[in-house]
Amino acid sequence: MKLSTKGRYGVKAMLDLALNYGEGSIPLRSIAERQDISENYLEQLIAVLRKAGLVNSVRGAYGGYLLAKEPAEITVGDIIRELEGPIAPADCVAEDNQESCNKVEDCITHLIWKELQESISEVLDSISLEDLRQEAINARQKGKSGYLYHI
Repeated sequence: MKLSTKGRYGVKAMLDLALNYGEGSIPLRSIAERQDISENYLEQLIAVLRKAGLVNSVRGAYGGYLLAKEPAEITVGDIIRELEGPIAPADCVAEDNQESCNKVEDCITHLIWKELQESISEVLDSISLEDLRQEAINARQKGKSGYLYHI
């Protein structure tokens, strides 16, 4: 399994907002520059996150974006699900799959995909933006000023 740039860049942008939490709205251009993401692409990602209620927008000369909730209330899983869709290594375990495989009761591999899905979800849901924010702050304090937000 591999995350697309939507998920990876979305988490980086949200972490950027978390690092600036409480300082007012942040212009999209600033996030794009700091995270080395195309501003046009970032606009598309932020639109999805805004529609999902994870970020708010502020209009005007000092406008920009800010987290809609405290960093501790937003998990990496929340972001990934909005940008990438359901966390599922196979269609038969997708959270939004209405049509289940007709052999699911007898399928031994279904157990593997279900366990993998649950494990991935557990990890992603256990990491909040506040956790990542604290990691970044700790890294800066240890002299790693060029800390990158790779996911």
